[in-house]
Parts: sequence; structure tokens; C-alpha cells
Amino acid sequence: MPLQYAIEKQVALAAVRRACALTSTVFNKLVKQETLTKDDKSPVTVADYSAQAVVNTILGRAFPADPIVGEEDANDLRREEADKLRNRIVELSNEALTAELATGDTAEWGIGPGQERTLEELLDAIDRGNDQGGRIGRRWTLDPIDGTKGFLRGGQYAVCLALIVDGDVKLGVIGCPNLPVKSAEPEGRRGCIFAAVKGQGAEQMTISGVDPTPIVIPPVAPGMLNLLESVEAAHADLSFNRRVSELLGITRPPTQMDSQAKYGCLARGDGGVYLRMPTKAGYREKIWDHASGSLLVREAGGLITNSLGQPLDFGLGRTLGVNYGIVAAGKDVHALVLAAVQRARAEDLEIVKA
Repeated sequence: MPLQYAIEKQVALAAVRRACALTSTVFNKLVKQETLTKDDKSPVTVADYSAQAVVNTILGRAFPADPIVGEEDANDLRREEADKLRNRIVELSNEALTAELATGDTAEWGIGPGQERTLEELLDAIDRGNDQGGRIGRRWTLDPIDGTKGFLRGGQYAVCLALIVDGDVKLGVIGCPNLPVKSAEPEGRRGCIFAAVKGQGAEQMTISGVDPTPIVIPPVAPGMLNLLESVEAAHADLSFNRRVSELLGITRPPTQMDSQAKYGCLARGDGGVYLRMPTKAGYREKIWDHASGSLLVREAGGLITNSLGQPLDFGLGRTLGVNYGIVAAGKDVHALVLAAVQRARAEDLEIVKA
């Protein structure tokens, strides 16, 4: 009897592999030649739209009834002045969709030689990502490029895809084209994919989707921990993280990187703690920024909660609701980390009252 979500996992891996190849192509062809910002319809925008078109096309063929919660829609692409951008997206998307079938792929998913799509088909595929989320039913959530600044720097970014059923994350895949395969060899081979299915553990494989290896978060003494955190101060309260480190007696410097690659590193034992505390009132975390990573951490033997110790809720819509931050760590230290986070929050509140 096949494992639950076995087909969904195969499809997700195929989609993420092709999206990773596409984003790497965009970096090599466009980013190295252009100095633009995301607002300028830069290579980030090209890669965002193209990767979403590819993934949504594959999901639409394999699971036509499943809605998708995505980051982009095609409204801007339909404008007359976007013709150059549209042409790039059609070229890149079809290059990824028509690449040779890999092990485990099937042409029924709309991939392989001869599977070109028209402009309108690709725009419609992008627009499939407009689901609003919710508590009932199956849905996918996609972040085609998580960590856009990391992508532009040639640093860490990720293609993240998750399946959510009745508000519960069942499958998560994270493709990290630039992440070293082994943290002990930072200049060694790069590119890996992380995958997890609820109740089936977590694994790391090559960027081509072969050689899967089970991963677990090893036990770590509190003093030997170090924090995984965002590069951008706008994405997480880094000064708060320093105070938590002090309370825990952590002396090792934090590891900073963009994207859900941090979840992959935590799951395979690089670091020990991932903190993401809010930097501004009213901001709500998007489900596509954490769905895959949260399952990966849990299946690798870790715990992930908000700063109140509550599980993350992926059934509220397109966001996680009121933002109390995110605390992820191995099971053996999560309670200690959470206590330090709560103490640091209490100190902040006392300062505000004063």
C-alpha cells in the first residue's frame, strides 16, 4: 500500500525542481547583467512570475480541483506596457516545463518535451494562486522565490511549496539552489531540496531530487546553540534575538540568511534555534512563508510555536493571524528557548511602561 500523499510528494518535488532550475537560469542570464530593484520589474519579478507559472501549471494538471494560495497574480502582466516582461516569462516558463523528464516524472503532469504553453495559459496558471485559504479542504500554498534580496545577492533563497488539508500542513518541499549540501563544507557542492510528509519524517536530497537522506535535529546543549535569523533587520527583531541569546548563555554568533533555507538548516542540525519576532505592529506572517518549514522542523524532531507557546495556525486564511512571532528549536531545548523569549518580551513591556 503506497504511503499517504506519495503522489502529491512526487508532483511537488517535480514542480520545485523545475522552478529551482528556472530561478537559477534567471540569476545567471539576467541578474548578473542587470542592476534593478523589484519595483523596476527586475529579474526578481521575472523569476517570481515564471516560477509560479511553472508550479501552478503542474499542480493544475496533476490536481485540477485543488486551489492554490500564491503570492502573485497576473493583473500587471496583462497590461499593454508589460509585453517585454510577458515575453521573458513565456520563454523561461516553457524552457522549464519542456525540459526532459526526470526520474519519477510523468508527462501527465504537463511537463516534458512538447509541453509548451501559450501566453494566456501561463497567465491563467499564475492567476490560480488567488485562493484565500481557510479551515476546510485541500489547498496548496506557494512562495516562488522566498528571499528576494538573497536571490539578487547570489545568496540564499528558496522555492517553497506546501499542501494544507483542513488547516493542517501535510506536505512541505523547500528547494534551496544556493545552499551548501553540507554545512561543514561551505565552499563545496551547492543546491539541495528538503521534503517532509506529516508522520513520515524529513529528508534532504540533491537539487536534482535524488539521494534522499533522512534528517533529524540532534540534541544540543543550550550553551552550544546558535541562532538562525534573517539578514534583513526589517524581517525580524535582531536586537531582541541578541537579548534572548544572552539569557540562554549563547556565545556563538548567529547564522544569518534569507528565506526558509533557515528551516532546512535547523532541520539538519545547523544552528539549533530559529527566531522571528515581529518588527512592527500590525504585520501578519503569510502562510506561504512558513508552511513548508514548519512541517520540516516538526518532522525532523523539533517544535515550532509562537512566542505564547501556541502552534502556528494555517487555517486562518492567507496569514497566520495576530503576529506573536515564531520560535523553532529542537524538542530538548524549545521550552528553555521559549522561556527566554517570554522573559525578553516581559522586559520589553516593562521598558515601554516606564
